[in-house]
Amino acid sequence: MIDIHCHLTYKGLDEVKEKIVADARKEMDAVITCGYPKDAERALDLGKRHEGFVYVSLGLHPIDISEMTDKEVEAYLNFIRERADDIVAVGEVGLDWHWFPDEEGRGRYREIFVKTIDLAKELKKPIVLHMRKAVDEGYEIVRREKAKNVVFHCYAGSLTLAKRIIEEQDDYYISLSTTIGNSKNLKKIAKKYPLERITTETDSPFLSPFPGKTNVPQNVRLVIEKIAELRGSDFEEIDEKVTGTCRKVFGI
Repeated sequence: MIDIHCHLTYKGLDEVKEKIVADARKEMDAVITCGYPKDAERALDLGKRHEGFVYVSLGLHPIDISEMTDKEVEAYLNFIRERADDIVAVGEVGLDWHWFPDEEGRGRYREIFVKTIDLAKELKKPIVLHMRKAVDEGYEIVRREKAKNVVFHCYAGSLTLAKRIIEEQDDYYISLSTTIGNSKNLKKIAKKYPLERITTETDSPFLSPFPGKTNVPQNVRLVIEKIAELRGSDFEEIDEKVTGTCRKVFGI
């Protein structure tokens, strides 16, 4: 099992992150933790301490962008460039029109998004997309910019767009999270589309499948179990195929 997107250095987890990693090791092959400007160094340090199990992606969330000057954004993108050997992906990056519903000011977010796409292409790294209420627009941008190895983190788009992603591109992937049990669209994607184009994640500590409890990486098991149930397949068979896809995309 591989969790391709979690936040092990998120604020509030400092006291327990080592236990989270230790517990995950008992069941999993690898986890990829996402760092932002405020915790990038901590994410890299955690990856170094758990080399071969904890891998790192470095991203720039739209909320981060709203709090940063253009100069600070450029400095952070240069930081990612300098630490390219220590990361397996650029992301999460993208657009979020939930938090920024007004068209005024969106141009800056689009421009910076394109810069992150260019950075991923330059570094030859996969790019992990955060697209909230902007999935269709985001797809058109990555397609236009000829982005490679694109992962739609916590996919929340339509079935129509999912069909386009799978049919129009050969290196774009849909990531299914622990919300799969509550989504008709995700269930249909899990049942219908090739496992070679599906990755698995928890987005922990967020999106807990258990109300009142913090999400953890090993809950990715629930995603794989649901895929197996929907396809009428054994857990082991689905796990092997999806884990293989995750390894291929991120080179781990």
